Amino acid sequence: MALEAVASERDAAIQRLRDVGLRVTSPRLEVLQVLAAGGHLDVEGLTAAARERLGTLTSQAVYEMLRHFLETGLVTKFDRPGWPAVFEISGTPHQHAMCTNCGRVENTVHEAPAPPKKGLTGWHMHGTDIIFRGLCPDCRDS
Repeated sequence: MALEAVASERDAAIQRLRDVGLRVTSPRLEVLQVLAAGGHLDVEGLTAAARERLGTLTSQAVYEMLRHFLETGLVTKFDRPGWPAVFEISGTPHQHAMCTNCGRVENTVHEAPAPPKKGLTGWHMHGTDIIFRGLCPDCRDS
């Protein structure tokens, strides 16, 4: 990766932290940059990836950072039944496809259905979550 691109990603992560009122620290910056690189990572994967560049970082510290990131809307959490939750940078609303064999998660865009009109008297809906479950290409081919 070009040095300019790395500096630009770092500057973007710094600005994200400042925009939500969080102090910029090396661990926060690194975790945010790992998430910004894409994919859906659980706490252990995130900790390992950030630790490679920082040298030391505990899972507990990452849990605490993620709590702050969730509270400020920087990241979203996707709960995978039977697997650890994964996290990603907040962005355009989307749905997920999840491999039932390995737990891999991919983003997908699918128009959500309208909420049902019967059986929910008095409810005010905030949104709809759609999860597509199946086998990812790697698991299907093995």
